Amino acid sequence: MPGASPHLRAGSGAVLDPAAARRARGAAGERLAAAVLERGGCSILARNYRCPGGEVDIVADEAGEVVFIEVRTRRSGALVGPEESVTGQKRERLLRAAEHYLQATDGADRPWRLDLVAIEMDTSGRVCRLEHLRSITE
Repeated sequence: MPGASPHLRAGSGAVLDPAAARRARGAAGERLAAAVLERGGCSILARNYRCPGGEVDIVADEAGEVVFIEVRTRRSGALVGPEESVTGQKRERLLRAAEHYLQATDGADRPWRLDLVAIEMDTSGRVCRLEHLRSITE
């Protein structure tokens, strides 16, 4: 169809913006991760904590330990899985954000760790895999 957007789904009229789809998948993954963490006994302290040095998706307390959680949600079968998508540079930004959070909340003396929640979803949004990987800096 001349002049039609390349992001239109045939017959539906709905715009399929790939960036918006990624953001929606990521937000759904973060909500799911927070719910799973809470069911597992964590208390959510903050969501999407931002500071000049970086951002952490979820900050939680698990048995007195502050847990900084990166949530990575990918399509099932993607070339790069959730675990591989966390680069050394991303780890550094997560560590800077964790240090900032601890200083800002007078938590510098509390034990803490950096975790990853890896989620894979199919094209319909069904979760194919969810894994909580603890202490990803070790």
